[in-house]
Amino acid sequence: MKMIRTRLLWVGRTKDRNLAENIEYYRRLLSRYSHFSILEIKDERGKSAAVIREMEGERILAASQSFILLDEQGRQLTSTEFAKYISSLQIADFVIGGAFGVSDDVRQQAKDSIALSRMTLTHEMARLVFMEQLFRAHSILKGKGYHH
Repeated sequence: MKMIRTRLLWVGRTKDRNLAENIEYYRRLLSRYSHFSILEIKDERGKSAAVIREMEGERILAASQSFILLDEQGRQLTSTEFAKYISSLQIADFVIGGAFGVSDDVRQQAKDSIALSRMTLTHEMARLVFMEQLFRAHSILKGKGYHH
């Protein structure tokens, strides 16, 4: 299987130290399967939720013109379906919005939208869940025993 370039863009820093350690753990695991990188987009504070979404959205769109949005309103895939989806990509940017979600412009410009769960996750927890599922997808594609 070819090695794809995968970039995860997210808004704001991971403040929870335990989550940050687990994110780093999966970043190291993913480096075996993918040219994986993370880009933190500066978050906005002290304004209304709508203004924050717009300002963060502008930063997201400036950082990537072609991306897949990770959003609770996106389509749902099983881990196996997600693995097949990943195998069809050569380059993939995935975006996780900030605490107030993403702007309509980001939603409209996404080339696809995938839900990690029907339940709402914190944006920090979504980072870890996505990275674990991306690792699982690569494990499935390589025929490893991680996915039973």
